[in-house]
Amino acid sequence: MDRDAAKDPGQLAASGQLALFDEPPPADAALTRRALLGGRAVEFRFERRRRRTIGIKISEQGLSVAAPLRAPWREIEGFLHEKARWILEKLDRRAAADRPRPLFGESGETLPLFGRQIALVVAAGRPRSARLAGTDLHLQVPEPHQRGAVRELLVGWLKSQALQALAPRAAHYAARVSLPPPPLSLSNARTQWGVCMSSGRIRLSWRLVHLDPELADYVVAHEVAHLVELNHSERFWALVEWLYPHWQEARERIERDAATIPII
Repeated sequence: MDRDAAKDPGQLAASGQLALFDEPPPADAALTRRALLGGRAVEFRFERRRRRTIGIKISEQGLSVAAPLRAPWREIEGFLHEKARWILEKLDRRAAADRPRPLFGESGETLPLFGRQIALVVAAGRPRSARLAGTDLHLQVPEPHQRGAVRELLVGWLKSQALQALAPRAAHYAARVSLPPPPLSLSNARTQWGVCMSSGRIRLSWRLVHLDPELADYVVAHEVAHLVELNHSERFWALVEWLYPHWQEARERIERDAATIPII
Protein backbone atom coordinates (compact mmCIF):
# COMPACT_ATOMS: atom_id res chain seq x y z
CA MET A 1 0.00 0.00 0.00
CA ASP A 2 1.27 3.49 -0.89
CA ARG A 3 1.80 5.20 2.49
CA ASP A 4 1.39 8.70 1.12
CA ALA A 5 -2.00 7.78 -0.23
CA ALA A 6 -2.85 5.88 2.93
CA LYS A 7 -2.45 9.01 5.03
CA ASP A 8 -5.52 10.47 3.36
CA PRO A 9 -8.40 8.05 2.70
CA GLY A 10 -9.72 10.51 0.12
CA GLN A 11 -6.68 10.07 -2.12
CA LEU A 12 -6.15 7.26 -4.58
CA ALA A 13 -3.43 4.74 -3.87
CA ALA A 14 -0.94 3.80 -6.58
CA SER A 15 -3.10 0.82 -7.49
CA GLY A 16 -5.98 3.12 -8.42
CA GLN A 17 -8.08 2.03 -5.44
CA LEU A 18 -8.90 4.04 -2.35
CA ALA A 19 -6.56 3.28 0.52
CA LEU A 20 -8.43 1.20 3.08
CA PHE A 21 -6.46 2.38 6.09
CA ASP A 22 -4.40 5.27 7.20
CA GLU A 23 -0.85 4.37 8.22
CA PRO A 24 -0.68 1.16 10.33
CA PRO A 25 -0.20 1.76 14.03
CA PRO A 26 2.82 0.31 15.82
CA ALA A 27 2.59 -2.93 17.78
CA ASP A 28 1.10 -2.73 21.26
CA ALA A 29 -0.61 0.56 20.40
CA ALA A 30 -4.09 1.35 21.67
CA LEU A 31 -5.40 4.32 19.74
CA THR A 32 -8.05 5.56 17.38
CA ARG A 33 -7.53 4.80 13.69
CA ARG A 34 -9.62 5.28 10.58
CA ALA A 35 -10.57 2.82 7.86
CA LEU A 36 -12.34 3.19 4.55
CA LEU A 37 -15.10 0.58 4.57
CA GLY A 38 -17.64 0.44 1.78
CA GLY A 39 -16.67 3.94 0.72
CA ARG A 40 -17.17 5.34 4.23
CA ALA A 41 -14.48 6.52 6.60
CA VAL A 42 -14.98 4.72 9.90
CA GLU A 43 -13.07 5.51 13.06
CA PHE A 44 -12.21 2.63 15.35
CA ARG A 45 -10.18 1.86 18.44
CA PHE A 46 -7.31 -0.49 17.69
CA GLU A 47 -5.08 -2.42 20.03
CA ARG A 48 -2.92 -5.51 20.05
CA ARG A 49 -3.40 -8.12 22.74
CA ARG A 50 -2.26 -11.58 23.70
CA ARG A 51 -4.91 -13.40 21.68
CA ARG A 52 -5.04 -15.84 18.79
CA THR A 53 -7.56 -14.25 16.47
CA ILE A 54 -8.66 -10.82 15.27
CA GLY A 55 -11.76 -9.62 17.06
CA ILE A 56 -14.21 -6.81 16.40
CA LYS A 57 -16.79 -5.30 18.72
CA ILE A 58 -19.43 -2.65 18.22
CA SER A 59 -20.67 -0.90 21.33
CA GLU A 60 -21.91 2.50 22.43
CA GLN A 61 -18.36 3.74 21.86
CA GLY A 62 -18.34 2.55 18.24
CA LEU A 63 -16.08 0.02 16.54
CA SER A 64 -13.21 -1.63 18.43
CA VAL A 65 -10.63 -3.95 16.86
CA ALA A 66 -8.27 -6.22 18.78
CA ALA A 67 -5.54 -8.21 17.04
CA PRO A 68 -2.82 -10.67 18.09
CA LEU A 69 0.51 -9.10 18.95
CA ARG A 70 2.22 -10.37 15.80
CA ALA A 71 -0.66 -10.29 13.33
CA PRO A 72 0.46 -8.69 10.03
CA TRP A 73 -1.26 -5.44 9.26
CA ARG A 74 -2.37 -6.69 5.84
CA GLU A 75 -4.18 -9.56 7.58
CA ILE A 76 -6.00 -7.12 9.85
CA GLU A 77 -6.83 -4.93 6.87
CA GLY A 78 -8.18 -7.89 4.92
CA PHE A 79 -10.27 -9.06 7.86
CA LEU A 80 -12.00 -5.70 8.27
CA HIS A 81 -12.49 -5.35 4.54
CA GLU A 82 -14.16 -8.78 4.53
CA LYS A 83 -16.42 -7.75 7.43
CA ALA A 84 -17.12 -4.25 6.07
CA ARG A 85 -20.78 -4.83 5.23
CA TRP A 86 -21.52 -6.37 8.64
CA ILE A 87 -19.68 -3.56 10.43
CA LEU A 88 -21.54 -0.82 8.58
CA GLU A 89 -24.92 -2.47 9.14
CA LYS A 90 -24.28 -2.78 12.87
CA LEU A 91 -23.03 0.78 13.16
CA ASP A 92 -26.08 2.09 11.29
CA ARG A 93 -28.44 0.01 13.41
CA ARG A 94 -26.91 1.28 16.62
CA ALA A 95 -27.00 4.88 15.40
CA ALA A 96 -30.68 4.56 14.47
CA ALA A 97 -31.71 2.84 17.70
CA ASP A 98 -33.80 4.79 20.15
CA ARG A 99 -31.99 5.94 23.24
CA PRO A 100 -32.98 4.03 26.39
CA ARG A 101 -35.50 5.93 28.48
CA PRO A 102 -34.81 6.70 32.13
CA LEU A 103 -37.06 5.20 34.78
CA PHE A 104 -37.64 7.51 37.74
CA GLY A 105 -39.51 5.20 40.11
CA GLU A 106 -42.99 6.70 39.90
CA SER A 107 -46.42 5.09 39.82
CA GLY A 108 -47.63 4.39 36.31
CA GLU A 109 -44.19 3.85 34.78
CA THR A 110 -43.78 0.58 32.90
CA LEU A 111 -40.83 -1.71 32.28
CA PRO A 112 -40.30 -5.07 30.57
CA LEU A 113 -40.00 -8.20 32.71
CA PHE A 114 -39.14 -11.41 30.84
CA GLY A 115 -41.35 -10.64 27.86
CA ARG A 116 -44.22 -8.72 29.42
CA GLN A 117 -44.80 -5.16 30.54
CA ILE A 118 -45.38 -4.46 34.21
CA ALA A 119 -46.46 -1.19 35.81
CA LEU A 120 -45.14 0.35 39.00
CA VAL A 121 -47.54 1.10 41.84
CA VAL A 122 -45.66 3.11 44.47
CA ALA A 123 -47.19 3.65 47.91
CA ALA A 124 -46.13 4.88 51.35
CA GLY A 125 -45.79 2.36 54.15
CA ARG A 126 -43.62 0.11 56.26
CA PRO A 127 -41.85 -2.22 55.96
CA ARG A 128 -40.21 -1.78 52.59
CA SER A 129 -41.63 -4.41 50.28
CA ALA A 130 -42.06 -5.37 46.64
CA ARG A 131 -44.89 -7.58 45.45
CA LEU A 132 -45.99 -8.51 41.94
CA ALA A 133 -49.76 -8.85 41.45
CA GLY A 134 -50.64 -9.65 37.87
CA THR A 135 -48.92 -6.97 35.82
CA ASP A 136 -48.66 -4.49 38.71
CA LEU A 137 -45.51 -4.31 40.81
CA HIS A 138 -46.40 -2.84 44.20
CA LEU A 139 -43.49 -1.03 45.84
CA GLN A 140 -43.95 0.10 49.42
CA VAL A 141 -41.47 2.56 50.91
CA PRO A 142 -41.68 4.97 53.88
CA GLU A 143 -41.22 8.03 51.66
CA PRO A 144 -42.27 7.31 48.08
CA HIS A 145 -41.29 10.80 46.92
CA GLN A 146 -37.64 9.78 47.40
CA ARG A 147 -37.00 8.32 43.99
CA GLY A 148 -33.61 6.91 44.94
CA ALA A 149 -35.18 4.73 47.63
CA VAL A 150 -37.84 3.51 45.20
CA ARG A 151 -35.26 2.62 42.55
CA GLU A 152 -33.10 0.84 45.12
CA LEU A 153 -36.04 -1.33 46.15
CA LEU A 154 -36.96 -1.95 42.52
CA VAL A 155 -33.43 -2.99 41.50
CA GLY A 156 -33.15 -5.31 44.48
CA TRP A 157 -36.39 -7.01 43.49
CA LEU A 158 -35.33 -7.30 39.85
CA LYS A 159 -32.04 -8.90 40.91
CA SER A 160 -33.90 -11.50 42.94
CA GLN A 161 -36.06 -12.28 39.89
CA ALA A 162 -32.95 -12.61 37.76
CA LEU A 163 -31.34 -15.16 40.08
CA GLN A 164 -34.55 -17.16 40.41
CA ALA A 165 -34.96 -17.38 36.64
CA LEU A 166 -31.35 -17.68 35.44
CA ALA A 167 -29.81 -20.06 37.99
CA PRO A 168 -32.00 -23.04 36.95
CA ARG A 169 -31.21 -22.38 33.29
CA ALA A 170 -27.48 -22.33 34.00
CA ALA A 171 -27.85 -25.65 35.82
CA HIS A 172 -29.84 -27.05 32.88
CA TYR A 173 -27.22 -26.18 30.27
CA ALA A 174 -24.36 -27.25 32.52
CA ALA A 175 -25.97 -30.67 32.90
CA ARG A 176 -26.14 -30.99 29.12
CA VAL A 177 -22.34 -30.72 28.95
CA SER A 178 -21.94 -33.03 31.96
CA LEU A 179 -20.96 -30.30 34.41
CA PRO A 180 -22.37 -29.37 37.83
CA PRO A 181 -24.31 -26.11 38.24
CA PRO A 182 -21.77 -23.28 37.98
CA PRO A 183 -21.40 -20.62 40.69
CA LEU A 184 -23.56 -17.72 39.50
CA SER A 185 -23.43 -14.04 40.40
CA LEU A 186 -24.96 -10.86 39.02
CA SER A 187 -23.36 -7.77 37.53
CA ASN A 188 -24.68 -4.29 36.87
CA ALA A 189 -23.38 -4.24 33.29
CA ARG A 190 -25.41 -2.46 30.64
CA THR A 191 -23.69 -3.80 27.51
CA GLN A 192 -21.93 -7.00 28.58
CA TRP A 193 -24.67 -9.51 29.23
CA GLY A 194 -22.47 -12.21 30.67
CA VAL A 195 -18.94 -13.38 31.30
CA CYS A 196 -17.44 -16.76 32.14
CA MET A 197 -14.31 -16.68 34.26
CA SER A 198 -11.44 -19.13 34.14
CA SER A 199 -12.39 -20.17 37.69
CA GLY A 200 -15.66 -21.58 36.34
CA ARG A 201 -17.82 -18.81 37.79
CA ILE A 202 -20.41 -17.12 35.57
CA ARG A 203 -21.50 -13.52 35.99
CA LEU A 204 -24.71 -12.38 34.31
CA SER A 205 -26.17 -8.92 34.08
CA TRP A 206 -29.34 -8.64 36.15
CA ARG A 207 -30.71 -6.52 33.31
CA LEU A 208 -31.40 -9.76 31.42
CA VAL A 209 -34.78 -9.64 33.20
CA HIS A 210 -35.77 -6.97 30.66
CA LEU A 211 -35.36 -9.37 27.71
CA ASP A 212 -37.68 -12.09 26.50
CA PRO A 213 -37.00 -15.39 28.33
CA GLU A 214 -35.61 -17.12 25.24
CA LEU A 215 -33.09 -14.32 24.71
CA ALA A 216 -31.87 -14.46 28.29
CA ASP A 217 -31.67 -18.21 27.83
CA TYR A 218 -29.28 -17.79 24.90
CA VAL A 219 -26.94 -15.65 27.01
CA VAL A 220 -26.89 -18.36 29.68
CA ALA A 221 -26.20 -21.07 27.09
CA HIS A 222 -23.41 -18.95 25.60
CA GLU A 223 -21.65 -18.53 28.93
CA VAL A 224 -22.07 -22.18 29.89
CA ALA A 225 -20.43 -23.13 26.57
CA HIS A 226 -17.42 -21.13 27.75
CA LEU A 227 -17.07 -23.54 30.66
CA VAL A 228 -15.98 -26.06 28.04
CA GLU A 229 -14.33 -23.76 25.50
CA LEU A 230 -13.00 -20.55 27.05
CA ASN A 231 -12.61 -18.89 23.65
CA HIS A 232 -14.61 -18.11 20.51
CA SER A 233 -13.17 -20.88 18.36
CA GLU A 234 -15.09 -22.97 15.85
CA ARG A 235 -15.46 -25.65 18.52
CA PHE A 236 -17.03 -23.08 20.84
CA TRP A 237 -19.60 -21.94 18.27
CA ALA A 238 -20.37 -25.55 17.38
CA LEU A 239 -21.14 -26.18 21.05
CA VAL A 240 -23.34 -23.06 21.21
CA GLU A 241 -25.16 -24.32 18.11
CA TRP A 242 -25.77 -27.65 19.83
CA LEU A 243 -26.98 -26.05 23.05
CA TYR A 244 -29.04 -23.29 21.44
CA PRO A 245 -29.68 -23.88 17.69
CA HIS A 246 -31.26 -20.44 17.07
CA TRP A 247 -28.42 -18.46 18.63
CA GLN A 248 -27.85 -16.20 15.63
CA GLU A 249 -31.45 -15.00 15.61
CA ALA A 250 -31.26 -14.50 19.38
CA ARG A 251 -28.14 -12.34 19.09
CA GLU A 252 -29.78 -10.11 16.51
CA ARG A 253 -32.90 -9.72 18.63
CA ILE A 254 -30.85 -8.86 21.70
CA GLU A 255 -29.02 -6.13 19.81
CA ARG A 256 -32.34 -4.69 18.68
CA ASP A 257 -34.22 -5.04 21.96
CA ALA A 258 -31.37 -3.68 24.08
CA ALA A 259 -32.25 -0.19 22.89
CA THR A 260 -35.63 -0.39 24.65
CA ILE A 261 -34.29 -1.34 28.06
CA PRO A 262 -34.95 1.44 30.58
CA ILE A 263 -32.16 3.12 32.51
CA ILE A 264 -32.64 2.46 36.21
